[in-house]
Amino acid sequence: MGPDTDPQAVVDPLLNVKGVRNLRVIDASIMPTIPSAHTSVPAVMIGEKGAHMIKQKFTLSN
Repeated sequence: MGPDTDPQAVVDPLLNVKGVRNLRVIDASIMPTIPSAHTSVPAVMIGEKGAHMIKQKFTLSN
């Protein structure tokens, strides 16, 4: 995950895959640096945030 200026970033801050329409990646693979602790909690947090962003997008568009 990273800004548009980062050539190695695959997803943007809204978890959209760069260069692909209507595709999001919402899992632990988007973390730019892997934590030294267990990745379970950060993965759940990413999922919750991604679900919230999707709900906001469709709530605002209707």
